[in-house]
Amino acid sequence: MTEPTIPAATDSAGRVIVLDVVGLQPQHVDADRTPTLESFFPAESMTDLRPPFPAVTVPVQTTLATGRGPGEHGDVSSGEYDRERDAAEFWERDRGDRDRLWETASDEAGLTTGVLNFQHLIGTSADVAVTPSPIEDENNDILEMNCWTNPDGFYDDLRAELGHFPLHNYWGPGANEAGSRWILSAAREAIDRFDTDLLWVYVPHLDYVGQSDGPGSDAFAEETEVVDGLLDEFLEFLSETDRWDETVLALVSEYGFHGVDQPVFPNRALRDAGLLETAGDGDVDLAASGAFAMVDHQIAHVYVDEGAIEAARDALEELEGIDSVLEEASKAERGIDHPNAGEFVLVAAPNAWFQYYWWDDRANAPPYATEMDIHAKPGFDPCELFFGDDGLVSLDASKVSGSHGRVDESAYGCFGLGGPAAPALEGNDPVDAIDVAPTIADLLALEGELSMPFEGSSLRRG
Repeated sequence: MTEPTIPAATDSAGRVIVLDVVGLQPQHVDADRTPTLESFFPAESMTDLRPPFPAVTVPVQTTLATGRGPGEHGDVSSGEYDRERDAAEFWERDRGDRDRLWETASDEAGLTTGVLNFQHLIGTSADVAVTPSPIEDENNDILEMNCWTNPDGFYDDLRAELGHFPLHNYWGPGANEAGSRWILSAAREAIDRFDTDLLWVYVPHLDYVGQSDGPGSDAFAEETEVVDGLLDEFLEFLSETDRWDETVLALVSEYGFHGVDQPVFPNRALRDAGLLETAGDGDVDLAASGAFAMVDHQIAHVYVDEGAIEAARDALEELEGIDSVLEEASKAERGIDHPNAGEFVLVAAPNAWFQYYWWDDRANAPPYATEMDIHAKPGFDPCELFFGDDGLVSLDASKVSGSHGRVDESAYGCFGLGGPAAPALEGNDPVDAIDVAPTIADLLALEGELSMPFEGSSLRRG
């Protein structure tokens, strides 16, 4: 294992490698269990990272990469609710109008930038990009594994070297470290071939065991060791590259986990109140419904017709496991007052999480409920991590042991700086997620070269 050197300060870095290790927290890093992480990011080089509200994948990722919160950038959930079409869609793949650090640094400063396996990458102008994009039929069944890449043809090269991206290990009942291993191997290829000045690498698989087994489980502890071993191999490679002496490693984690034991079903309450309608096949009929909860871990956006506000509020306030029901003023206080947000935003109790189910009898579930169909389901479904009795996916919500979305100190992520060109962190107060992109821009000496929000940045503490 290569030993890092961390000087007290540096004017700028020639290269920044961001390791986005989802679910990692400072207390997980120690010399016994994670010696590689501890050696590169000792206690004085790591602190807590305060995520935006809600602390779920897409809002946090967009905040980390733009320096703006959900109330400004509009990614208020990992799903999007289209009011005009009455459609709730999760994990759409296009960049849309998102302008993140790697795009801005490439387009405006001429740096060579790369990003692997972030959400919303199709169409990015990053010089190097990889995101799963399997070829599917009209029923969302996979016909052939594929990835969208910059440059064109990069996935063909990766497939020849590494094999197909292991999609079935990236999510679902077979989720394991294989996805993280493939991504880190692809990162090595990206550095070898394109010599990126900025490379953002998503390392996902702690996320799976954090949900299935919970953050306090033996399984989670064991997987932190696995992550450390994967990072050891990658950092050993990186330390032998020509630009190692000018490299800063930025360690980030999007959120930590809460241990949970109480699933909450807001759509059942809305159905019982006569506000949610279903179609003949059991699917929700959003156009005919007066209210619908688009759930995402420990938060839920409730979209309500104007005449149904009072009835929806009454139905939801009676549910056990809800910590708060946010309306206009409280949404503004949480920084989520954006038109994309629901009329209500539900926040679960620390030990609770929201499941999308609106049925009680399994016979009335829609066809996709027992399938691994992330694009069809109108809410995030962590039960996809468990094999089912009557299909690929379990319908037993009691199996889920970890969740996230609340912004509590106990579930902050982490932020660290390491590598030969890393400056020292001053103090150990939490870093705000909106300061990560500006800090990386500063490390690359881009202040004044990039448009807002990356100018004039500094770590926001306290």
